[in-house]
Amino acid sequence: MIGERLAILLEDRGWSQAELARRVGITPQSIGKLARGESQGSKHLHRIAALLETSPDYLMGDTDNPHPGHAPDKKVPFKLDPAEVADRTLEIPVIDLAYGMGGTYLDDVDANVRSEPFPLSFIRRYTKAKAEDLVIADGLGDSMAPTIGSNDQMLIDRSVDTLRVADQIWAFSFGGVGMVKRLRPRPDGSIAILSDNSAVPEDRAVDEELFLIGRVVAIVRKV
Repeated sequence: MIGERLAILLEDRGWSQAELARRVGITPQSIGKLARGESQGSKHLHRIAALLETSPDYLMGDTDNPHPGHAPDKKVPFKLDPAEVADRTLEIPVIDLAYGMGGTYLDDVDANVRSEPFPLSFIRRYTKAKAEDLVIADGLGDSMAPTIGSNDQMLIDRSVDTLRVADQIWAFSFGGVGMVKRLRPRPDGSIAILSDNSAVPEDRAVDEELFLIGRVVAIVRKV
């Protein structure tokens, strides 16, 4: 509970965990333990709450009202204000066909887009990108198996558009075809296109044939 609420309040202020730790006067590791749920309390909780303009009761889950000075609520399961719930979700486009792992064309993308709400706390585990820079894509094909299955969903961060680290998974257009593969820059300036499925051979892009759409920052596995 405390970790999720810390994440939401830090996001609202645009603060990092390190920035909060600096303001409180404690180590970033101490804030990190609270954020990860490894610590369920702190002697600095009142100071943390004051800086975040809330109450220790809210951080600890004793009330669902974030305003300071509010008395703890009686525990009523799932009694959340609908407006508060809306503030904590992001509407993200979900694309069924635009980014095919075996190669699906990018034409007429709008016809295949729906939008679904995702918890802000879940999204912020993987990226700080704005909602308009995010898209969820359904997996197609088996070229990235076993890492990504045909029934999995991928969270794609479109604010990341520069290939800086080798072997990360990207959504991209190659020869007018949408793909999701690992990319590895080569010394000769080309880019190796790699599948996690050993049966699928390596491909290579040269002369600006490849257009980056965004990096896959999370994989949601359906069970």
